[in-house]
Amino acid sequence: MTEPATGEPLVVGQAAVDQLLEVLDLDAIGDSTFRGISPKVGPQRVFGGQVAGQALVAAGRTVGPDRTVHSLHGYFVRPGDPSTPIDFEVENIRDGRSFSVRRSVARQHGKTIFFMSASFHVAESGLDHHSPTPLGLPAPEDTPTMIDRMAPYPERLRALAAGPRAVDVRYLGAPGWVAPGDRPAEERQLVWMRIAGKLPDDPLIQACALTYASDLTLLDAVLNVHGEVWGPGGVIGASLDHALWFHRPFRADEWFLFDCGSPSAGGGRGLAEGRMFTRDGRHIASAVQEGLLRRIGG
Repeated sequence: MTEPATGEPLVVGQAAVDQLLEVLDLDAIGDSTFRGISPKVGPQRVFGGQVAGQALVAAGRTVGPDRTVHSLHGYFVRPGDPSTPIDFEVENIRDGRSFSVRRSVARQHGKTIFFMSASFHVAESGLDHHSPTPLGLPAPEDTPTMIDRMAPYPERLRALAAGPRAVDVRYLGAPGWVAPGDRPAEERQLVWMRIAGKLPDDPLIQACALTYASDLTLLDAVLNVHGEVWGPGGVIGASLDHALWFHRPFRADEWFLFDCGSPSAGGGRGLAEGRMFTRDGRHIASAVQEGLLRRIGG
């Protein structure tokens, strides 16, 4: 398959997912130290969802199989260099009867680029409720694909072809990269997502893949409020921190709805929050992220 405007090959579907799994398959270089790589092609800095997913892999490999991750909190400290391996060091903060807590630090060139705290929990029964999913939305099969959305913007298609597309992302509203003037202000951002191929059943890999996907579109919700766009004529930005809570079992390779909004922006920063729902309405995860947002030329 090739990108229609440039003729560049698009790495999509299971081939892209297999590349993602290679990125998440860290090499153990000690009892609590691991090494990861970045895709051979892609952006000039390491994608935040990648390093967060890898940090979670590293932390999860030091925890027993009876415990699954229920939350993570991470900070992006420096841009990552995709041409250099990333070393992850995991600190065992605590192993209790029900919870295990780990701190996972990513380093390149002797400096920290990202660090994360993650907590793992033995499954228990208890109170159970969740907020309802938005109603009356088109099914993912009836929602335009990314290629469809980018067809009027050939320059965006060239960027799309620069790396593998392991996540099928389908915006129900206007994406954050449409041309200035083509993007109305909207209170919420709704996106269907799924990993675009088959993942292993391992709950840790499913959680790491969801972590990867959760960083793709979340800050778009801040721009939505103002009808702003990424890139020329709009805003540049970067993730500052990221938090994710896992509420119920899920598969990241099945469709889920990412319902996002922005409660606040100011001082050059914007806050976005999102809820993830399965197609049958189960609330599986919640995310919060703050990002740096600067107007180009401002």
